[in-house]
This record gives sequence, C-alpha cells and structure tokens, in this order.
Amino acid sequence: MKLQQLRYIVEVERRGLNVSEAAEALYTSQPGISKQIRLLEDELGVSIFERGGKRLTAVTEPGRAILEMARRMLRDAENIRRVGEEHAGGESGSLVIATTHTQARYALPVVVKKFVDRHPQVRLSLHQGHPAQIAEWALQGEADIAIATEALDQYPQLVMLPCYQWVHCVIAPDGHPILDEKSLSLAALARWPLITYDPAFAGRSRINKAFELAQVEPNVVLTAIDADVIKTYVSLGLGLGIIARMAYDPQRDSGLQALSAEHLFGSNTTRIGLRRGTHVRRCAYDFIELFAPQLTRRAVDMALAGARPDEEYQL
Repeated sequence: MKLQQLRYIVEVERRGLNVSEAAEALYTSQPGISKQIRLLEDELGVSIFERGGKRLTAVTEPGRAILEMARRMLRDAENIRRVGEEHAGGESGSLVIATTHTQARYALPVVVKKFVDRHPQVRLSLHQGHPAQIAEWALQGEADIAIATEALDQYPQLVMLPCYQWVHCVIAPDGHPILDEKSLSLAALARWPLITYDPAFAGRSRINKAFELAQVEPNVVLTAIDADVIKTYVSLGLGLGIIARMAYDPQRDSGLQALSAEHLFGSNTTRIGLRRGTHVRRCAYDFIELFAPQLTRRAVDMALAGARPDEEYQL
C-alpha cells in the first residue's frame, strides 16, 4: 500500500468518481490512476468502487470506510511533512489564507503588514473566493486558514474560531431623502431600489432574514461581491447600498453618507476555520492572534481539542 494510491482514491471520490478529472488534478494519467486503484483493491481483497463497464459508478460499503481512513492517513502524512519543514527550515515556507474580498480589503491589510514584517521569510498568499470555496480550500489542504462570515459553520470538518463582530450600514448619496428619516426602518428601505451583496457574501443571509421576518419585500436591483462596486453604483444614483460598516470611510467615500443599520440587521461574526486534525505551525498561530488577539495559541489548541473558545472569552 502506498500513500499515492490513497491520494488517488480520495481524489477520485472528491471528483465525483470522474477519473479523468482526478488525473488532471493530480498531474498524472487516467490509466495510471485506474491501474493503481485496481492494485490497491487486489491487495486489500475488496472493491472500493462499484463499476459499470469502464466507469466508476459508486463507492462500496467497505470503500466508504477505506476512504475515511485514507483521508485521515493523508492528513497525518501532511502534518508530519509540516512538522519536518517547520523544524528544519525555521521561519520559512508559505502560509495560505483563504478569505472573501471584504475581509481581504478591509479587515486584513494591517494584519498582513504586521505579519510580513514579523515573518519576512514566510511567503504569504491570499486566496479570495466565496465562503463555500473558502471552506473547501481549507478542507482540501489548499489553504491553511479560512476566514469568512458566511457558510463556514456549515462544515463540521472545520474547527470554528469566532474572531470579531461587525454590523451593516446603509449608504446613500448626499441629499438623498432617506437621510432625513428620524429612525431608519425596513419599510423605508423597501421604498427604494437597493444594492447589496451577493447572497453568499458578507452577512447577506441576515439581511434577507430581517426582511422576511418583517414581511417586507425589498427591491434589490443589483448585487455584487465587492463593497467598492456597490458604492460605485450608489454614487451613480442606482439605489441605496447595504454594506459592511467597515467598508465605509467618510474621507475616502466622499459624496456618500452612512446610516447605522445594526438595529435592522443585527451583528455578524467573522470566524476562522481550521481543518480538524491539522498541524498548526507557529507562523499560523501568530497570524491568527494578530487577526484576533483573543485567539491565543492556548485558545486555538483548546478549540482543536474539542473545547469551544467562545466559552473562555467574550467577543
């Protein structure tokens, strides 16, 4: 049995039993993967996959157990490699952060600057995507740390670490009638065209839920993943914007004004996600604590061991 064979069966299962896609992802040939899977099945004496002609059609019952153990073995092998690299190479290597545009643009710049100054030998990469992508990158080992507000809590394979809370605001061009409202309401917002985040991003689920509970139908005319795009179209008079409060800067966003919307949409929690069973390197602990000072190494280790870090501190 070889680790490469385990990589093959795990990747094939991940790719929906498409051997061609697995071969492309692993930079090898389809016949080579098929041969190695057959050799592994012969050695084990069981079939991992059911077949219909030359195609794989399903995972067998013993195959499910084998795949679960294979994933665990590959994680352990990766952890061994990381430990070796960390102690042999010192402060070197790479650290990959998967996050959304909002976090990368507004929450991370100061953290990244401090981290780079402190760890000049570590290559830091930011991979931006939607929350589901971010979670998958972390689960597949393509990212060391996942940072997002939406979706991460839907993946039990990730250990969730609450970092900080933030709220939405409503932005409007100077002179817009909404700015004269004494108390902003959902009903008042619904009278105007609205521009806000794509449904998968930046607390959009809370916005939707607030309107649903109030039985008010919002007129959302445009969505985007980028607060800067939303602000651009608000400036053009296409509607009112609903964005993360951290994305509004009165000096930078001249011509726009912001109204607090915390009472309408509540607060959102940004979380860090770490793959269960992963080895966390020293530089990753440091990045996490720079981003969320309450997430000390002890708090992170407690969470990885099964305790809830939010039981030890308040956000």
